[in-house]
Amino acid sequence: MQAAIQFPDLSPEIFTLPIFGMEFALRWYAMAYIVGIVIGWRLVVATLRRPHLWKNDTPVMRESQVEDLLTWVVLGVILGGRLGYVLFYKPAYFVQNPAEILMLWQGGMSFHGGLLGVIIACVGFSWRQRIAWLSVADVLCMATPVGLLLGRIANFINAELWGRPTDLPWGVIFPGEMAQYCPDVVGACARHPSQLYEALLEGLILGAVLLWLVFRKGALKRVGTVTGVFFAGYGLARFLVEFVRQPDAQFVSEGNPLGLALHVGGYGLTMGQILSLPMFALAAYLVIRARRPA
Repeated sequence: MQAAIQFPDLSPEIFTLPIFGMEFALRWYAMAYIVGIVIGWRLVVATLRRPHLWKNDTPVMRESQVEDLLTWVVLGVILGGRLGYVLFYKPAYFVQNPAEILMLWQGGMSFHGGLLGVIIACVGFSWRQRIAWLSVADVLCMATPVGLLLGRIANFINAELWGRPTDLPWGVIFPGEMAQYCPDVVGACARHPSQLYEALLEGLILGAVLLWLVFRKGALKRVGTVTGVFFAGYGLARFLVEFVRQPDAQFVSEGNPLGLALHVGGYGLTMGQILSLPMFALAAYLVIRARRPA
C-alpha cells in the first residue's frame, strides 16, 4: 500500500439542537457561507473608510449601501449557483424532475452559475443605486476569495468533491463507498484532496494578491483591474485543479472515463474548464481596458 493520509474523524455538523421535536444542525458549509459573507462585508467597508484607495479619492458608495448590496449578492449566489448547476451539469435530469430544482438542501451548486448570478445582482444593484457597476464589482471580487477559501475547507470537512485516485504521499483516504470505488486500486483508495488545492489557489493565494493590489497598489483607482485579476486567477486555478478533480459522473462513460464534457480522441476539456475559458477572455479585456488612459 502506498503512503497516504487517513481522513480525520470530522463531522459535517458543528452542533445539533432539538427544537420543537425537530433537530436543527449547523453545518460547516453553512458556517463557511456566513463567516465568508461577514468578512467580505467588513473588507468592503474597510475600503470605503479609506477614500485615498478610490479613483478621485471618492468611494463609489456609502457604508449604508453595503447591507443592501449584500442582500442582492446572497440572492445572486443562491439562485445563480442552483440554476447554473441545473443548466450546466444535469439539464436532462431536472427536465424530468423539475420539482427538485428548489430542493437546495439536497446539494448541487455551480460556482460559475453563482458568479453569473452575482454579476447580474451587481449590475442590478448598481443600476438601482445609480453607481458605477464595475467599481462595485471590484470590491466584490476583492472580498470573494475568503468565502472560496472557507467553502473549499468545508467541502473537505464534508468529505465531498474529492479528486481522482493518486499514489502521492499526501493523497487522502476519504470515507464512503463512492470515494472508495476505485476499480484500478488494490486496497484503500487515496485521492487528491482537490478541495484543499482550490482553497489554497482560489482562496489564500488569489485573496492575498487582490488585497495587496487594493491596499498597497491602489488598484481600485484603475477601475476593472481587480475584477480582471480575479477572473484570471480563479479561471487559472480552476482550470488546473480540474486535471485532478473527480470527473462529473454524468459525463463519464466507457469511452470517456475522464468525464470530459468536450473531447476528441480521448483529449478534451471538463465542464469546469470549458466554463473557465470565457473568464480568461473577460479578464484580458478588463485589464487592458483599465490600463488605457482615461
